[in-house]
Order: sequence, then structure tokens, then C-alpha cells
Amino acid sequence: MAHQAGGRWPAPRSVPESREDQAYLQDCATLLDAVAFPSLVVDHRWNVVMANGAFETLFRGVRPHPTALPGDNFLRFVLFHPDAGDILGEHEAGWCLPMLAHFRTALERYGHDHELQAVRRDIAQDAIMEAAYRQGLPHWIRVVGEAGTRLDGAVRLLLHPDPRRGPTECRIVDETPPTLAEIGLTRLTMVLRDPAVTRRPRRPRGGGAHLSVVPATED
Repeated sequence: MAHQAGGRWPAPRSVPESREDQAYLQDCATLLDAVAFPSLVVDHRWNVVMANGAFETLFRGVRPHPTALPGDNFLRFVLFHPDAGDILGEHEAGWCLPMLAHFRTALERYGHDHELQAVRRDIAQDAIMEAAYRQGLPHWIRVVGEAGTRLDGAVRLLLHPDPRRGPTECRIVDETPPTLAEIGLTRLTMVLRDPAVTRRPRRPRGGGAHLSVVPATED
């Protein structure tokens, strides 16, 4: 059932207060329930306001984490959770760098937002992530172009926990209607394609700490 990050995931921090907006979000939750693909609604900080059962199924095997659960803040999950690469295939180029690009845009637009500033501090405290943000991200954008940072229409790899799917491409579709946008929220759906023919190896848990886009320092 679509929910507002309830259950084992912390409650959202950005939910409109008016009755009209609340009623609208309730209907959005009903709509999410009817969707077979993973779908979620986030605010500009990537706090998850609601997500459906398919989203929960995709991330059901994620281990506990104090700040980076996928149903709490999807940005933090992509950047900081050690299990992210076990589900988000081609994690660096397909998910991490695009999310860093979106984070940079959000920080430029909402520079005084305390939650975004907290994410920036956490990036700075991780030497590899800081190098990716300062050095790797500008280089990557020069290579792929600004179009490579767009969410809507992007095709990404998922390592689905359902063995019938396994490595599966998804197309991210931005389904944000004007009313939801006015509230300051975005709805994204991961439209799953047929399972990938070539099975890509999973990254070992906790492995691969170095981002390849950042040149490795020599000892």
C-alpha cells in the first residue's frame, strides 16, 4: 500500500498542511497503490513523502541505516547506503553521479535549506564522495552533457531482488502533475523492462569504495 514513509521508515518531514492538499495526497497514494512499478513521491530534498508496494519490494533487503534508508531519503540512500550498489546497477554512472548533479542544482536553488546543507557536510566528510562531487561530477557532465543528468526518460539498471527479474533495466518517468508540482513535490516511476539478457555481476556488499570517475591516488 502506498504510504507516507510509515512502518519501518521514518515519517516524512515535508507534507502539506492544508486539508485540500492532504486530500489530494491521499488520492495520489491510492493511485500509487494501483501501479505495478516502483513509484514514489519526493520533495526537493528527496525526502520520500509516499511510495508504493513495488518500491518497498525493490528495496526490501536493504539493511538498517541511521540516515540513508530508501524510504526515508532517496538521495541519501543512493549516496551513502552500503547496499545501494547491490540494487542500483551501474551505481556510479547510472545513479550516484546523476543524483549528485541533482543535489548540486537543489543546493544552488535552496542554499539555506538545513537538510541540504547537512547532506553537503556528509559529502565533505567522505573523501571519496567529496572528490566525486568536486572533481568527478564536472568531468562527467562534460563527457555526457547536461542531458545525461536528466531523470525523466533516463534508462537505468536495477538488480531486482526477484530472481525472475534479476538485472533489469527501468525507464524513469516523471509523472508529476501541475497540482503536485505546486505543492513542491515530484512523482517518479521506475518502469521495469524485460530482464536484461546479459547478467551483470553484483557488487560485493561493502566493496568498491573507490569511484572510477575520480583518478586513484598513488601510494
